Amino acid sequence: QVQLVESGGGLVQAGGSLRLSCAATGRAISRYTMGWFRQAPGKEREFVSCISYGGNVGGGGTYYAESVKGRFTISRDNAKNAVYLQMNSLKPEDTALYYCASSIYLVPDSHEKFDYWGQGTQVTVSS
Repeated sequence: QVQLVESGGGLVQAGGSLRLSCAATGRAISRYTMGWFRQAPGKEREFVSCISYGGNVGGGGTYYAESVKGRFTISRDNAKNAVYLQMNSLKPEDTALYYCASSIYLVPDSHEKFDYWGQGTQVTVSS
């Protein structure tokens, strides 16, 4: 059974940083694209970032939503079967429940192409 467990969320002041972690069991993430999504109250779930399996080979790589480019960095440690999201220069509008997800697609173009999801970790940024 595949499980994704997020951690690292919390309350931080605007301009601060957090590092989210996603630990996977039941699936070797080296073979999957891993992504981060977020959902704020009353809003739809939105894509934040993803990192393809295999690095930049075959058109894969790292991808970011425009709203987080230059502030967030996604990374993966296949040996630890984990993926991370370093979030810097946080803004109040980054407040949301952050989810980790995995996909068999090299560059999934919608959340529907992610097949396993974690329960989420709350990030709250105060102004």
